[in-house]
Amino acid sequence: MTDLLETSPDTWRDRHLDPPVIPPELIPPVDAAPMERNTALWARHDLRRQRAEDVYAASRNPKRGWPVSGNRAVLTFFRELLGSRRGRFIALVVFNASAAATGLVVPRLLGELVNTTVGGGGLPLNELALVIVGVVLLQSAFTFVAQRTSTLFGQDLLSTAREYIVRTILRLPLGAVESASTGDLVTRVTRDVGTMSRSVQYGLPMAIISLLTVTLSIGAMLLNSVILAVPALLTFATSAWAVRGYLRRAPKGYITEGATYSRINTTLTETVEGARTLEALGLSGVRVRAGDGDIEVSAQAERYGMTLRNLLFMALNFAFQTPRVITLLVGAYAYTRGWVDLGQITAAVLYVEALGDPLDRLIGEIDRLQVGAASTSRLLGIAEVKPDREAGDDLPDGIDLVGTDLRFAYREGHDVLHGVDLRLGVGERLAIVGPSGSGKSTLGRLLSGINRPRTGSATIGGVELVDLPLEVLRTEVALVTQEHHVFIGSVRDNIVLAREDSDDDAVRQALRAVGSLLWVERLPQGLDTVIGSGRYALTPAQAQQVALARLIIADPHTLVLDEATSLIDPRTARTLEGSMNNLLEGRTVVAIAHRLHTAHDADRIAVVIDGRIVELGSHHELVDLDGEYAALWRAWTS
Repeated sequence: MTDLLETSPDTWRDRHLDPPVIPPELIPPVDAAPMERNTALWARHDLRRQRAEDVYAASRNPKRGWPVSGNRAVLTFFRELLGSRRGRFIALVVFNASAAATGLVVPRLLGELVNTTVGGGGLPLNELALVIVGVVLLQSAFTFVAQRTSTLFGQDLLSTAREYIVRTILRLPLGAVESASTGDLVTRVTRDVGTMSRSVQYGLPMAIISLLTVTLSIGAMLLNSVILAVPALLTFATSAWAVRGYLRRAPKGYITEGATYSRINTTLTETVEGARTLEALGLSGVRVRAGDGDIEVSAQAERYGMTLRNLLFMALNFAFQTPRVITLLVGAYAYTRGWVDLGQITAAVLYVEALGDPLDRLIGEIDRLQVGAASTSRLLGIAEVKPDREAGDDLPDGIDLVGTDLRFAYREGHDVLHGVDLRLGVGERLAIVGPSGSGKSTLGRLLSGINRPRTGSATIGGVELVDLPLEVLRTEVALVTQEHHVFIGSVRDNIVLAREDSDDDAVRQALRAVGSLLWVERLPQGLDTVIGSGRYALTPAQAQQVALARLIIADPHTLVLDEATSLIDPRTARTLEGSMNNLLEGRTVVAIAHRLHTAHDADRIAVVIDGRIVELGSHHELVDLDGEYAALWRAWTS
């Protein structure tokens, strides 16, 4: 047998041979002439563009991790959001169009005011002033109603979008969640949800409003004077090429930025979770350098997006500032020719000013929507993860748990279970023991229906576990791990999660069964006491008891225990053993035992070595056999 200590160094990667996280070409030259610096700047921009395109292409069909949806999926998502609330959308358009239209009447009235003041005629000044005041008041009323409609519309969109994301996340296969990067998923459900929310809540309504204002402003300019409008509009149009180029490249930049944030979160999460190990091995500096590298990569992605925006703003500044001058010059020439009057020139200048602001805002909102679309595509990518099961119509005929020829691989071609056969009797307690990495927990996951076996079958009452609807599966078989979660809510809410129709009597009976009714009744509001993050704090034992009471409410007839107390200190674990015994009474139990005293009292013990059951029998039978279990027992008790 190979000496693992001698060969261990060969498994370590020499990170000094790894390429730098930032290529030398992306580092600005220090001593260079202005022309060389400018050339290097554009070379860096092209390299960043190529890196963004590579990340974008890889995100469409990643080998590992979460995919990113295409633009069609994003458009379909927003189209369905808008299509499901057509009435509010029409009201949004009508009221905002009315507000914009009444606002565009004011410049024309001011032009008439100028003509009346200079040349006389027309409406008396007093009446004209009253008309202007009336139009302004009407515009204010329309604006108030439009803003209220836009706010309600945005909030409605936001709530629907968030509910969709939550439903999508909750239906993710557990295997996919565990195999992908935690940091990536955390980034998507935090930063990307926030960005998508802002786009849906503010960006979409404001973009619609700005588009309406721009369209009506162009119409008002043309009605006022075609001669004055056309040169200004042509100048505005010169920004189209810059906007088009930006909108074509920006999504890839924003997708790349999101990927770098996921990378930062992944490194940070892993470092925090493994802090004790890192300190023990003296690897803190390595992890700090890894985090610094992630930040440098993210900074390069940010610089690419910033450069794109700077190029866009340069073109917009020219396109938005020049029409003012052109309108005055054309207006002066046209006035000398008698083609326009002073009122038209005044209105044209005001319209140019009025058009510049909503047009600028429209481009800004489109950019916000671009950012939101990138985040939405990352969120919708989660929805593209294929489910690992499709619920059938068959229901169990009995409660016999049977595993036949079970094989499973986390990576293709590398089985961790090799043809395991196991049949449990009703009410039997089976302990699964073996060294770390032998496949115990994997076997428990197959027997609880978490994963589908690569070959073979795991059935309850003759029906494949993974073919049962989840709400049925969890009332048949439940997996209890070392991890438990207390949700923000009352004690009652936490316990009735599995069966929301449970009454208070059932909740109290469940708490009494796990020995926690007394301390719950002593809480400030009893069952109504709000617990969870930032609320009333529970001890680890109390939190575990709440989780066990939740299981009693679910009332599964079979439990798979992945050493539910192994992460708790011995004193707390002893407190919970009584609670566990009450929970296990009368149920079929598969206990994955990391502590062999758990296996001692089991009806049968299965010894798993290298993905195979090598021994099966009671404690005394296996000790007398003097095989693998006997060796484990001697090591445990010595």
